[in-house]
Amino acid sequence: MFDFNILIITVTGAVAGCLGSLLGISGGIFLVPFLILALELPVRTAVAISLMTVIATSSVASANEASQRLLNLRLGMLLQLTSTVGVLTGGLTAMVISEQAVLRLFAIISVVSAIIIFSRLGRRNVTLDPDADPGRLGGRFFEQESGGVVTYRVRRVWLGLGVSFIAGNLASVLGIGGGIITVPVLNVWCGVPMRVAAATSAFLIGITAVAAIPAYYVSGDIVAYLSAAAVLGVLFGARVGFWVGSWSRAKWLKLLLGVTLLAVSAFLFARL
Repeated sequence: MFDFNILIITVTGAVAGCLGSLLGISGGIFLVPFLILALELPVRTAVAISLMTVIATSSVASANEASQRLLNLRLGMLLQLTSTVGVLTGGLTAMVISEQAVLRLFAIISVVSAIIIFSRLGRRNVTLDPDADPGRLGGRFFEQESGGVVTYRVRRVWLGLGVSFIAGNLASVLGIGGGIITVPVLNVWCGVPMRVAAATSAFLIGITAVAAIPAYYVSGDIVAYLSAAAVLGVLFGARVGFWVGSWSRAKWLKLLLGVTLLAVSAFLFARL
């Protein structure tokens, strides 16, 4: 008999993959609660499935966006240093701090980030002069809105490194990925344009998930057929998200990210 859970997980994975590639966040922020509450899967199984979908989303998004020079590989590799440390210390965090405390802090950070994003919707973080100096970690890319090549500089790298550590911790402990925190910080405080922040975050969370998944594999928490269904949906959704993002204005993406942050925080507060 056909297991309708497979179809449900595939469709849910497609939605998660679309949002993940569009905003550079982990679709696990929606997938994990859905798998636990709607399908009543064990928490560790839901987290393992989510991490598998994060890897799939990251692979598709990074490959597509690197061709458009939206992926800042130098910045991504630098931030990955602290993100990996965050993943490796996630087990210690889970022992010292309760999951409820982590969720409460995450919900508060999401609300603050959303408010700041809404207050800066019109800011683009780019210089229209293609010959401007981008610095060591900045870059240039073709922007649809201006119809030409724009330049950006990365500021407050230390803040990005700290947030990447927290993002890695969240990925390991909750399986939701840290993109939902990384993208707002890179865009608002580090001066990275929205599309570049999303592309770089998608690259980051993929490597972070790869570092986190072995522990779930060894403990037998990965259900192969459910993970395959979720990944199949994510691969389709990520392609759709990339297509939508290619013609969307940065302001719309910021607005969608802000609404997503508020929705996530409201859901978390309702459960606490």
